[in-house]
Amino acid sequence: MRAVVIQHLPFENLGTFSDVLESAGFGCRYANAVRDDLAPAHDADLIVILGGPISANDHVRFPFLKEELTLIERRVGRGLPTLGVCLGAQLIAKVMGADVRPMGHKEIGWSALTLTEAGRQSPLAQLSTPVLHWHGEMFDIPDGVERLAGTDLCPNQAFAAGDHTLALQFHAEVNETAQAQWLVGHVAELDQAGMDFDALRRDAAEWGEKNAANGARMLRQWLQALKR
Repeated sequence: MRAVVIQHLPFENLGTFSDVLESAGFGCRYANAVRDDLAPAHDADLIVILGGPISANDHVRFPFLKEELTLIERRVGRGLPTLGVCLGAQLIAKVMGADVRPMGHKEIGWSALTLTEAGRQSPLAQLSTPVLHWHGEMFDIPDGVERLAGTDLCPNQAFAAGDHTLALQFHAEVNETAQAQWLVGHVAELDQAGMDFDALRRDAAEWGEKNAANGARMLRQWLQALKR
C-alpha cells in the first residue's frame, strides 16, 4: 500500500507514526508541499497532511495551499483515507466548510485531552496521557461530524468523518527527541510567546515516550478500521 505524507517543514515529520505505517504495510513517500507535485497523492491508499507554522487561510501568500486544499477536498469527498495533524487538520476542516481562525493566544506545551463520548468510543481513547500542543489557530467542527476532544485552551481538538478521515489538532506523533528539534526550529515563535524552554524539556522527558506509545496505538486502531 502507498502512503503520501505531505510535509511543510523538514523537522515536522511522521515521527513515531512512521513505524506504525510501515508495520501496517504502507510504503511512505514524503511530498514537500511547497515544491513537489502532489498529483501522486490523489489516488494514494492514504495521505497524511502534517503541521506547519502557516495558516490554512494563507493561500494568497502561499499559493501552493490552493493545490493542497483541492487535493484534500477531492479525497474527503471520495471517502479516501486522509489523516491531518495540526495544520493538516485545519486544512481538512476548511475544505469541509468549517471556519479556521486565530484563537487570540498560543497553545504550546503538554496537556491532557478531554474526550467527548464519541471520542471515548474512538481510537482517541488510547490517548490517556498528555499530548503535545503547538498552535495559535483553531478550527470549528464541520457540519455532520462529531467533536472528539478538546482542551481548556482549545475546545475543538479532533473530529472524524466516517472511518476514512481523521483530523487531529494536537501531536500524538512526537516524543522527547522530536520536540528537541522543534525547540530549535520554532525558537522565534517560542521567544515571542514567552515560553519556558526548561519546562517544555521537563514535560517532554516525562510524557514524550508515553505520548508516542499511546499515539502509535491510536493510529494502529484507526488503520484497522480502514480495512473493515
